[in-house]
Amino acid sequence: MKIIVAPDSFKGSLSAIEAAEAIALGALSALPDAEVIKLPLADGGEGTVDALVSATGGQLFTKRVMGPMGDEVEATYGIMGGGETAVIEMSVAAGLGLVPPNQRNPLIATTYGVGQLIEAALKHNVKKIVIGVGGSATNDGGAGAVQALGARLLDSDGVDLPPGGAALLKLDSIDLSGFRFPKGQVEVLVACDVDNPLIGSNGASAVYGPQKGATLEMVEILEAALSKYAQVIHKYLDIDVAALPAGGAAGGLAAGLAAFLDAKLQPGIEIVLDAVKFDEKAHSADLVITGEGRIDYQTLRGKTIAGVARRCALMGIPMVALAGSVGDGFDKLYSEGLTAVFSIMDRPMSEEEAMRDAYDLLRKTARDVVALLSRNHEKGKCE
Repeated sequence: MKIIVAPDSFKGSLSAIEAAEAIALGALSALPDAEVIKLPLADGGEGTVDALVSATGGQLFTKRVMGPMGDEVEATYGIMGGGETAVIEMSVAAGLGLVPPNQRNPLIATTYGVGQLIEAALKHNVKKIVIGVGGSATNDGGAGAVQALGARLLDSDGVDLPPGGAALLKLDSIDLSGFRFPKGQVEVLVACDVDNPLIGSNGASAVYGPQKGATLEMVEILEAALSKYAQVIHKYLDIDVAALPAGGAAGGLAAGLAAFLDAKLQPGIEIVLDAVKFDEKAHSADLVITGEGRIDYQTLRGKTIAGVARRCALMGIPMVALAGSVGDGFDKLYSEGLTAVFSIMDRPMSEEEAMRDAYDLLRKTARDVVALLSRNHEKGKCE
């Protein structure tokens, strides 16, 4: 029996790699002779670098870069097996988790460190860069990132703009004479976990600004700043990013990367599935087991389980999802390719207990699922 183990992380308790190990261990305890292939996944947010580097036998690197509030942080990026593709998570350089709640301020938060990571990746002579953009503390449209790569964003006096989203209100012109990105030579894929545009009522500032510490007044400033940014980009780069689907991801970083790096914006899970060669490795599989911390109506909006389900449906492979909790609306996944879903909790317990014991709970549930399905599998072969 060939089993593909392809979970996302169980946030707060298990990384995708740890979840895959637990599921694989449970599967093999039920069926020791099974061929089990571990493919830890992510949807473009936390864990994307680890998932892609692990699945391809790649290598991790660290670099000191500017954090979102101007302090220095140590950030990790990866080079996938084969050496041609770099993987970056914007959150390790400009993520919300790097800023204490009482210090969050998207008016001045910068993506400069993301640009530094891109430049570091380029030194490996890669042909492609995958950038996961979930979990940002910023709302600067990627201005900091492109400044780190040599782009000059200038006010009406020809002075370089300072860091942060609010500074874009004074943007007057763009100078790319010193830009250090080899546009057209290196492909950039932005792994988006949302589909919001850059500006508007459903845009980056209005929807996600408050999560990053923005007051209503600050949201108005950021909205006006990103609108000005889009206008100047259109004038100097001849690209309209204002309503670009997913351009609002990571406070508009996705739009900035599309404009300056000619990046392609795609659902994160689709990029990850292609990068780890999911279809090729799942060929002729008898079962796919996936999972993440919670499954509910939001899972359909670009999350890992939904992406895996659609691939399995196309390939005709049964797929079982394991989750810490199962919420309203999960049943819509059945029409996407989900065969069955199971909560890993085996008794009434607190959230703290469930997170503490997640590894064993996941292992035991995987063991039971494989034990049941393997008996039916063998019975089918006999008949």
